[in-house]
Amino acid sequence: MPETTLDGEQLHLHGYTDITSIAQIPTRNGFGEGLIEAGNRNKNVLAICADLAESTRMEGFKKAHPDQYIEIGVAEQMLVAMAGGLAAAGKIPWIASYAMFNPGRSWEQVRTIMALNDTNVKIAGAHAGVSVGPDGATHQAIEDIAIMRVIPHMTVVVPCDSVQTKKATIALSEHVGPVYLRFARDKSPVFTKETLPFEIGKAQTFRQGKDVAIVACGILVYNALIAAEELANEDGIQCRVVNNHTVKPMDEHAIVAAAKDCGAIVTVEEHQIHAGMGSRVAEILAQKCPVPIEFIGVHDRFGQSGDPVELIEYYGMGTTSIKEAARKAYKRKN
Repeated sequence: MPETTLDGEQLHLHGYTDITSIAQIPTRNGFGEGLIEAGNRNKNVLAICADLAESTRMEGFKKAHPDQYIEIGVAEQMLVAMAGGLAAAGKIPWIASYAMFNPGRSWEQVRTIMALNDTNVKIAGAHAGVSVGPDGATHQAIEDIAIMRVIPHMTVVVPCDSVQTKKATIALSEHVGPVYLRFARDKSPVFTKETLPFEIGKAQTFRQGKDVAIVACGILVYNALIAAEELANEDGIQCRVVNNHTVKPMDEHAIVAAAKDCGAIVTVEEHQIHAGMGSRVAEILAQKCPVPIEFIGVHDRFGQSGDPVELIEYYGMGTTSIKEAARKAYKRKN
């Protein structure tokens, strides 16, 4: 299935490189808005929370659909078990906590109750990545993509901004099967429009280029776009930027096309580079189109407390690091 190629009308291209003027909204807000809409469309949609309704943005759903909301308390493993039973009875449960606790703490229940039985349960993994900030390493899930993408039957989606997170929530509510939706805590740039289509498993080309392809997911897609613009101005290197929002099932056609057209790849994710989105890209290209690849993400370390923006830079996921990786990939292919 080919990736979507976008025109300027579907991104906030005018002024999107000016971080001081672009709107910034947490991706978790998009989840909350999308969940309310999903509940409006289908009364079988339920929200079950582990005592974090405000943080995960389930609070709005609780007010809009009180008869479709369940508060279970701090019991993440029971959260999955209850959802599995409700799904077996025909309901569509969304279960929410911090990603570090669900799926982190509840992984065995996710594997056995949810995925092994192919139940229609949706996990909302909030506060993922080091951009959680001051909560520190114990709350910064940077291994969750790895532990979820390895489970059979699981769909894994990491949207790029709050607008796309809303669309993903609605689409995943209508998708039948186990799902993991990953999103962040802190505010991040909103650079896509309501008119931008979203389809599970279909990557999107946000910027054209033939020199290097930057394949990114989550809020770091914005950093990839900024890095691509700066590389074009500074070095004349034209980078394709692919929003690879669905980690599983990944859009293999888009990945292979980017490798063939550009000859070098940089992957960008707010996650460990081991076994994450970039590793899946490498697996695909090792079989179908081997090219030089550089990986942007956390390099086998734990997170720590700090300002979200500073942590992104400290762990080598800022625009400077992306540019350096693109230059290295470009040099390697030549």
